[in-house]
Amino acid sequence: MQPALRPLAPPTHAFVWTPEELADIYREALKARIRDLTLSHEERRAAQDAVASLPHDSNPNRVTNRCALTGRPRGNLRRFGLSRIAFREKALRGEIPGVIKSSW
Repeated sequence: MQPALRPLAPPTHAFVWTPEELADIYREALKARIRDLTLSHEERRAAQDAVASLPHDSNPNRVTNRCALTGRPRGNLRRFGLSRIAFREKALRGEIPGVIKSSW
């Protein structure tokens, strides 16, 4: 005898796209149209113009890691989200759990 199948519970919340995710999806859809050789030259050119009209900072390749405290763009430790300078200051004060100054 098989167990009785129960209907699935309704979802607790509706899925919502963030504006950044929507921009990424739109950009990828346009780029797919540009690569599609079955479209006419005018349609592909229109997609190229649409990509060119998007803000430059919406391109995911332009996102850079920055320090969460100082905003410094260089010398960042990804694991902690801090620049090397801010990391050293916080580590010496003991504000980062599990990090201690090494000595040998």
